[in-house]
Amino acid sequence: MTVSGLIVVDKPAGWTSHDVVAKLRRIAGTRRVGHAGTLDPMATGVLVVGVEKATRLLGHLALTSKTYDAVIRLGQTTNTDDAEGEVLVTTPAGHVADEAVHAGAAALTGEIIQVPPQVSAIKVDGKRAYKMARAGEEVALAGRPVTVHAFEIGRVRRDGDFVDVEATVRCSSGTYIRSLARDLGAALGVGGHLTYLRRTAVGPYTITMARTIERLAESCEILPIADAVSAAFPRRDVTDAEARLVAHGGRLPAAGLGPGPVGLFAPDGTLLALAEESKGQTKPLAVFV
Repeated sequence: MTVSGLIVVDKPAGWTSHDVVAKLRRIAGTRRVGHAGTLDPMATGVLVVGVEKATRLLGHLALTSKTYDAVIRLGQTTNTDDAEGEVLVTTPAGHVADEAVHAGAAALTGEIIQVPPQVSAIKVDGKRAYKMARAGEEVALAGRPVTVHAFEIGRVRRDGDFVDVEATVRCSSGTYIRSLARDLGAALGVGGHLTYLRRTAVGPYTITMARTIERLAESCEILPIADAVSAAFPRRDVTDAEARLVAHGGRLPAAGLGPGPVGLFAPDGTLLALAEESKGQTKPLAVFV
């Protein structure tokens, strides 16, 4: 029987997140496989995949912060806001000072309203924006609130009229690094797009925990569901009597562990449920026993 848990994958470039899921279904020997937080084909790095019962954790894991290493090319815009798209406009950017780049990144830090890329998976009137854009339709996407916890500029490399900016971004789920690249370039008056993206963390799951597809094909390392929950959420150990109640979907008095999901564990360490505290009660979100 396949173990329920998470696989932290180091997604290769050129693969869609769905490609990774399809491959892991074969490796893990089960159809019950899903992922949290899509990565574009161009991007590499941490993709959190749930197997069996752990697929029910994924919607909650997607709410955590994420960290990326990126390279932004100033001086050129594309229709996808990354290097995969068609070049729309080229503007010499060699005159842009390092100080202006740092100031532009600082202005895009904190709670901001961000317009997603035209080519994205967001639905507009029931249709995916990327399908509409590729069919030549105008896509009017509304700005959305996101939080950029840190937008740190590293090395600034100059190549003729282009400026390549290395950056590390830590942000809320739903933030598009492609949009940050576009908006940084727009603010500097020269346009910009993303040329490299590597996700190094999703919540507590880091690139050091990630395994390549090749390694997983040799040895499918699954983080057991109890360990996965302990790593991502506050833990609450309950009594035998409380465990029986939780196993049947019952509620417990709140323990003051916060508004987010809480892992409930039996006295023997078995994961019982993921729950949330509200109005003085702890209510199961997903029961695993």
